[in-house]
Amino acid sequence: MRMKSMSHELMHAIAAPICMLTWATLLADPATAHHPTGGMTPQTLWHGLLSGLGHPIIGLDHFAFIVATGIAAAFLPGGMTIPIGFIGASAVGVLAHVAKIDVPMAEIVVAGSVMVAGLALALRVPLRALGWTALAVVAGVFHGYAFGETVVGAESGVIAAYVAGIAIVAIAVAAIVKVATLALTAPTPEASIRLRGAGAVLSCLGVVFLTMALRAG
Repeated sequence: MRMKSMSHELMHAIAAPICMLTWATLLADPATAHHPTGGMTPQTLWHGLLSGLGHPIIGLDHFAFIVATGIAAAFLPGGMTIPIGFIGASAVGVLAHVAKIDVPMAEIVVAGSVMVAGLALALRVPLRALGWTALAVVAGVFHGYAFGETVVGAESGVIAAYVAGIAIVAIAVAAIVKVATLALTAPTPEASIRLRGAGAVLSCLGVVFLTMALRAG
């Protein structure tokens, strides 16, 4: 019991400064999370690919959700369908934005998806791969719509390269997180605490992102 209490205290000690740092960063310059090319529309295939590779990393809200899909994938049979579903739905969201189809409250839903995914991990909600994939698909449409802002007005080939870049990064990050999660959560008494701690950090970040989205809206 003593060890478990100390582990909980450690998780809280780690989560608090991470959340505070992220909050301060977003308050200082919230726009940097959504424009890997400084707001410029990509003009070439290479530029489009680089933009796609950068966007899920620079966009902390997108990155956090992808991390959550990787963690979930580690604990569920066929778990990689979760990030794959997210990637496919993101492509649809990008195309919707390019086609000027209105998807309301995209940034708010993106932020909320991080919070929900984090809470699901922290509370160990018994979702199966299908449930997580459904969450990833719904969230992916909104994440993709936010991604699409960067390539509005770009040529079709550039848009395709941009989507390919997003897919490459998303699947790579999710796979790396899955492997790391499996390594860090080998059958030990601390495994569940580590998982809950990771979920708590992600949900905290989701609250930060949601606060920023509501302020911007």
